[in-house]
Amino acid sequence: MKVLKYSRQRESIKASLMSRHDHPTADALYASIREEFPNISLGTVYRNLNLLVETGEIRRISCGDGADHFDANMEEHYHFLCRECRKIYDMEPETADALKSLDTAAQGYAPGLIDSHSVMFYGRCKNCIEKK
Repeated sequence: MKVLKYSRQRESIKASLMSRHDHPTADALYASIREEFPNISLGTVYRNLNLLVETGEIRRISCGDGADHFDANMEEHYHFLCRECRKIYDMEPETADALKSLDTAAQGYAPGLIDSHSVMFYGRCKNCIEKK
């Protein structure tokens, strides 16, 4: 695993991400980081997010909407993407527990040893359903 030299900007990016639960894009993080570091560039935010993903400190979520989203919650969990408002929600831990049995069952059918997986659920969130 890559070890990084300390960077105040990187630590601020990581702290900002850890304080959020909305799975922001790099652009959204950039907007919030600029309050503390007005001269930071969008490229610096992207580079540091990529470094944090490489070192396993945060995860990248690709939703097929063209922009990567980021999550500082490294515990095993799943995501739900609302197709209407495009918000990403963490699924309850009980969902992950229920799906672990599928992971165990898949071991016998996989062409190799499974050491991780990613699951994204799609639909309409409660807020969007209530609006209609």
